[in-house]
Amino acid sequence: MAKLYFYYASMNAGKSTTLLQADFNYRERGMHTMLWTAAHDDRAGQGVIGSRIGLAAGAHGFTADTNIQGAVLAEHATDPLACVLVDEAQFLTGSQVMQLARLCDQADIPVLAYGLRTDFRGRLFAGSAALLALADALIEIKSVCECGRKATMNLRIDAEGEAVIEGAQTEIGGNDRYIALCRRHFMERTGTAQAVFRHRGVGGGAGETS
Repeated sequence: MAKLYFYYASMNAGKSTTLLQADFNYRERGMHTMLWTAAHDDRAGQGVIGSRIGLAAGAHGFTADTNIQGAVLAEHATDPLACVLVDEAQFLTGSQVMQLARLCDQADIPVLAYGLRTDFRGRLFAGSAALLALADALIEIKSVCECGRKATMNLRIDAEGEAVIEGAQTEIGGNDRYIALCRRHFMERTGTAQAVFRHRGVGGGAGETS
């Protein structure tokens, strides 16, 4: 039975590199794959998955309106697919994650999705939340904070390197806009520990008022 895999990490952990290596492994054995990435992420070029170490491959772009299941099944009917690989999976909608699950369950096509777990405020992306709920396997790709601990959070910074704690959830950028940090240093840099916990419905400590 095919499975839905969610490989998640903080920024700059090598998610795209890992995806491209997995794709290479399939293709090296003569297997047909189909690659997807968020259409609005054009850092490597439109319809391209690029990595920080220079690897790149063409991919289909998805928006919130894309019927990924339909496109995959059409491709599969022409040339049977061994695997579907999705980069920037945090930008999927909940409905699209359901489509990926059905590709596994009904068409027996494995799906490997790669993406961020949380945004610059420490909140789940819609696609990541759905994948955490539905994926058969959850695999963390490790990254390192500036202190040497495991990085789990994504800090958005401005041109002066100061933390940004307000703004749109989606803002494309690389090292000039985001830093991967451990939770402790993310909280210290943003000063939003209490705000994050309150948003998640976690009770405050003694002396706090609502």
